Amino acid sequence: MISVIKAEYLQGYRILLDFSDGKSGVVDLQNNVYTFKPFFVLQDTGVFSKFTVDYTIRWSDELDIAPEYLYFKAFEDDKELDGIFREWGYTS
Repeated sequence: MISVIKAEYLQGYRILLDFSDGKSGVVDLQNNVYTFKPFFVLQDTGVFSKFTVDYTIRWSDELDIAPEYLYFKAFEDDKELDGIFREWGYTS
């Protein structure tokens, strides 16, 4: 399974991620931060930028995002990955 091995805060709600398969990509999580109530605390970019890497990105023991979802967000326009995204349930 895919995992995050390195993450670097960029700006706003964007994070540069290095994944266990050697790929790197940028995710913009602004929509998540403003749409899903558990993530509302991350609307403060000072709080958002203070994550740790532990298989995925984590803000607390109770607040993280699945590494597969981060991978999907980083590469959702890569047609070569459509099969795996379908397998994971992110596309149909």
